[in-house]
Amino acid sequence: AMEKFEKGKVFAANNVIDYAEGGVVSKEFVHNAAGSVTVFSFDKGQGLSEHTAPFDALIQVIDGTMQLNVEGTDHQIHTGESFVIPAGARHSVQANERFKMLITMIRG
Repeated sequence: AMEKFEKGKVFAANNVIDYAEGGVVSKEFVHNAAGSVTVFSFDKGQGLSEHTAPFDALIQVIDGTMQLNVEGTDHQIHTGESFVIPAGARHSVQANERFKMLITMIRG
């Protein structure tokens, strides 16, 4: 089991989680009434089926390349690039290669 994320220390998000063979791993850095910050790793071939969220979500890819489909349009998001998924937009994720991303969700 993952130990709880430790605040008040310098960290590299890339090093906080590893890839899992054939799986998706996530770790929450911050979670409160205002929102959450979570890092995810997706192994090649993994994904998330289409869903919506009631709040804007900031995606930051920190390793590899993510394929994000928003309202029927595919977007390739590379390491160092970001994307804001608008509140209520239908979106899905496909890992054509493995990647890691940070998601910041602000509840408004």
